[in-house]
Amino acid sequence: MGEIGFDSDKYLKIQSEKILERIKMFDDKLYLEFGGKIFDDYHAERVLPGFRSDNKIRLLKQFKDDLEVIFCINASDIEKNKIRADYGISYELELIRLIEKLQGLGISINSVVVTMYHEGNNISHLEKLLKEKKIKMYIHRPTDGYPDNVDLIVSENGYGKNPYIKTTKKLVVVTAPGPNSGKLGTCLSQLYHEYKRGVKAGYAKFETFPVWNLSLLDPVNIAYEASTVDLKDVNMIDPFHLEAYGEYSVNYNRDISTFPILKNILIKITGKEIYKSPTDMGVNMIKQCITKQDVVKKSATDEIIRRYYNTLCDYKQNICEQDSVDRAKSLMDKLELSLSDREVARVANEKSKEKGVNVLAIKLNNGNIITGKESKILSCTSAAFLNAIKEITGIPDQEYLLSPAVLDGIYKMKQKTSYNTSYFLDLPEVLTVLSVCSLTNPIIEKAISELEKLRGCDAHSSYIIDKSESNALKNLRINLTCEPKMN
Repeated sequence: MGEIGFDSDKYLKIQSEKILERIKMFDDKLYLEFGGKIFDDYHAERVLPGFRSDNKIRLLKQFKDDLEVIFCINASDIEKNKIRADYGISYELELIRLIEKLQGLGISINSVVVTMYHEGNNISHLEKLLKEKKIKMYIHRPTDGYPDNVDLIVSENGYGKNPYIKTTKKLVVVTAPGPNSGKLGTCLSQLYHEYKRGVKAGYAKFETFPVWNLSLLDPVNIAYEASTVDLKDVNMIDPFHLEAYGEYSVNYNRDISTFPILKNILIKITGKEIYKSPTDMGVNMIKQCITKQDVVKKSATDEIIRRYYNTLCDYKQNICEQDSVDRAKSLMDKLELSLSDREVARVANEKSKEKGVNVLAIKLNNGNIITGKESKILSCTSAAFLNAIKEITGIPDQEYLLSPAVLDGIYKMKQKTSYNTSYFLDLPEVLTVLSVCSLTNPIIEKAISELEKLRGCDAHSSYIIDKSESNALKNLRINLTCEPKMN
């Protein structure tokens, strides 16, 4: 790993204190809308060096005895079998994965709410899965009158039509397997039902990004926008916070645009003004835990460039629209960044042009850049990986991790059995061969034991490598970008 710029231990301490403070604001319980990834928050890990990808689950475990979780999932996401691009699995399967992981940690799962349900939506498969796990499922239909008719929304014909979800803990975390899953609506519906029953419950919002007390043009906040170009999220100065307190703070467009509605609904439910701004609703303590501004700024800037490269490749493959490319480019322009600022990309592209073949470059944590070029036997990804492993483990360059005889034998077998025109070994195949050979070869065993040293390294390919190789690099926690060119 490179230089640290964020204190995770301090974060867990003061973030849990902030949530506890918010719980105490309300007499009976707090509904905490919990955004972002509970597990595997690799965006935060990349942008804030020192942030642990499992910080959020560590945070929740501190409240385990007083905590229960409600999951939300949009009915249309179930029916359309919407896929999470980062994991390659459906929202439905991601929901089940999250439930199982939280249960394995002893965290109580209250229920799942299927939101925005319309008659005819096919949710039978999820219903069956949840029934097998003995988890209750509730259905919320679109709320009549939303967003303009507050009197109707906060009535028996509005939130009153939703079933009441009985909760017993002081802290109820409302979360989801992806965005736009109805977390806020579920929280407000519950508040309506709680107050009808005389329970003085409250609402708050937990998000990692944007960071409210960093500037609008801070690379950390720009990196958040870069990660959500497909959602069209835009960071803005919170005008309500500025008017109420004379203090500049950053929030994003959806929270700002819906705040007047949310504020009126909360007043209608509780009979009092709880929050003066969307910033007031949050409990974000990220800024206080940044220990080295320059380190974090560099990491966030790197992430913005990576995101732009990824958007260019998505557009090349018809995964996104031109609008996403334009938005990502505008974020680059705000900080006067260019693709040439990515050193590992410059090296890969120059080497590829020089050799006339595909090249992948990996920048190690010591600053050295290792390259690998495509050959008859190895893909450029495999070649760069093997060269990088030799570098970090101190294996002499003249020594083979995989003998030419072994590689040639596999190559010839692929010629006979594969329908592809390229028979070289890709990275997943090389990793498989290495794991087998490590059983009898101590040098290879040593190399595999050092793979952790590749975590957080940057890599760049002179063309868009295939999904199996990019997934292998992702599993090694290598930060890959590619030139938007097909092979």
